[in-house]
Amino acid sequence: MTKKYSTNKERYEYITSQHGGFWRHDFIDHNYLYNLYFPPESFFTHITSHIHQLVLNYPMGQHDLACLIGDLIGQPPECIVVGNGAAELIKIIAGMNRKLIVPVPSFNEYANAMPAGNVVEFPLEAPSFQLDVDKFAAEAIRCKAGLAVVVSPNNPTSLLIPKKEIIRLLEKLAAYDCMLIVDESFIDFAGNGDQETLEQDIEKYPNLTIFKSMSKAYGICGIRIGYMLTANQDFASKIRQEIHIWNINGFAEEFLRLAPQYRQKFTESCNKVKADRDLFYKQLKAIPGMTVYHPDANYIFCRLPDHAASGPEITKKLFLEHTIYIKHCQGKTMPESERYLRIASRTQPENLRLVEALQAVIGLEIE
Repeated sequence: MTKKYSTNKERYEYITSQHGGFWRHDFIDHNYLYNLYFPPESFFTHITSHIHQLVLNYPMGQHDLACLIGDLIGQPPECIVVGNGAAELIKIIAGMNRKLIVPVPSFNEYANAMPAGNVVEFPLEAPSFQLDVDKFAAEAIRCKAGLAVVVSPNNPTSLLIPKKEIIRLLEKLAAYDCMLIVDESFIDFAGNGDQETLEQDIEKYPNLTIFKSMSKAYGICGIRIGYMLTANQDFASKIRQEIHIWNINGFAEEFLRLAPQYRQKFTESCNKVKADRDLFYKQLKAIPGMTVYHPDANYIFCRLPDHAASGPEITKKLFLEHTIYIKHCQGKTMPESERYLRIASRTQPENLRLVEALQAVIGLEIE
């Protein structure tokens, strides 16, 4: 690959303009959010031994893919739509010509994919950034939203919305023709995610749809799998009609075929992520003046000390001086967005290196 830069500063500017391919550029990526401990090595061995078949043959269609995910999560295939990542499904709902309401800050793609004028951003109040379900429901009803989105755990705040609160929200919206989309892409990293997920409750709530990107929890960003789960067959049918006939490639299909045999290894990998994350949280909290939010996902939301430089400046210094890349929150819809960082948890040695580098960069700002 021909490099697009000749200096470290140019490399930073190039990286910040990209949406992936980071592994080619030799730095520690605390920006993107995925499970470093999954899939197991036996999966890669299998893929390597079947590379010819996977490249040369057509993959399966939507119904059979839904059956594979159904086997994995214990749900009927008629309730599942399989996407080329959750991003494909988000793009489809954006074309439904419904007004969408989303709490902010949040994952930007929901708002970015919608046509101009079709998005209502509901501000989460600092410093807690907790969702007020009553106010959110009232605003959704007032603006006649046809779609409401909550991301739980949220991105970038890493905060879980308690299941009982989401159920209250579903009940409040039930009479107003408003579909609630709950994005659970990071719920496997929550301390009690198996109890907080709404996957087993879809039959109770016809106004509930769950989106899940498998890239995050399963560590498969490069093969792009996401799914939608809903008992509302009319809504599922509308989404399914917009899916291309071969939207999932053979590598993704093969992953879904093998995934059930790795259930125990997957659970173990998530537990390892959570243990690393919890230690990382304690280490970040030890930085004087840093406000560190207790995480429910595999990343940590922080507010920089008042004496430190801005998030964009800190991010750039970390890259230029320590070859570490993190996510600053400038541009997110929130007060003082330039003071906040979102830092992905990696391995314990990498997390410790990040903490030491961040302390050094913040310390330089005091002198």
